Amino acid sequence: NFLNISFLMWLFAGITLISFKYSHYFKVIVIKLKQRSQSAGNFIKIINELTNNLTNKRTSETLRYKSTESVNIKKISIHVPKHFKPINDSDFGYYLAGLIDGDGHFSKAFQLVIVFNELDASLAYFIKGKIGYGNVYKVKNKKAIILVISNRAGLLKILNLINDKIRSENKLNQINNNILSNPYFKSFPVFSLNSDVNLNNYWLSGFSDADASFQIKLITRKNKTEVRLNFQIDQKKKDLLILIKDFLGGNIGYRKSQDTYYYGSTSFGSAKNVINYFDYFQLLSSKHINYLKWRKAYIIIQNKKHLTESGLDEIIKLKKTMNRNNSDTID
Repeated sequence: NFLNISFLMWLFAGITLISFKYSHYFKVIVIKLKQRSQSAGNFIKIINELTNNLTNKRTSETLRYKSTESVNIKKISIHVPKHFKPINDSDFGYYLAGLIDGDGHFSKAFQLVIVFNELDASLAYFIKGKIGYGNVYKVKNKKAIILVISNRAGLLKILNLINDKIRSENKLNQINNNILSNPYFKSFPVFSLNSDVNLNNYWLSGFSDADASFQIKLITRKNKTEVRLNFQIDQKKKDLLILIKDFLGGNIGYRKSQDTYYYGSTSFGSAKNVINYFDYFQLLSSKHINYLKWRKAYIIIQNKKHLTESGLDEIIKLKKTMNRNNSDTID
């Protein structure tokens, strides 16, 4: 007999994010990376293979939630949109602003430093190419690389791209105190935060590439297995998390031991909102692969195949292959 399996989606906390003290960036020994044109191609090949594997499922009409409650929700398509990058300056500006809000720093050394997972060298080079300036370095003894832009023309281009798109007050203060205070920028107009609550742009995609994780949790109690899907973001302050919660649904919690706040998608409805967003404003880092696996688990649950032994086995396999080489998450 198959196990009685119920589906529950709720908040799960406990991931550890990669963090660096920006003041130490220039105290470490860095090794200049050689750009490999093949890296981006390999990444797209992996994505395409995963995308093709997602088209073999058929959809059902309802989901049995908590084994007793039937919920009617419009279905997510099994077909994943083709993977695209931002093509115009507006879309790229929103993405870059989100990435900087998450993992960027405007230093007193008159530089912008953006941190990437070591798996995302191709993304660092993509951004360098779009800006036209910068150098990419490997951080010694860390599973990370950094993109450093110190050229004044490059910084000016970045400021024009992200003006009215940055949302972090901390980044605004860094820009005003460390960059715009330089006489070279005396003619630059006032730099402003984006206070619009509308997130129908690439900002959340960039912010998520910096700070988010996709998690699959399996909890077994008394011959009953719960499948928990969670999209999670951890931050020291909760202001941006509130914005994201209001946009996607979900919940915000506080982790006293670490003095951090976390956002999590806590329901099937908020998970659906997450998918609808990232299907259109797609992730550019290696987290896109984890997203595709997380999305596939959602489709299995949507079709109620998680109630079968084979469906549960497939979810377990997806879970085991997620975040294995990602140093900023624990699945």
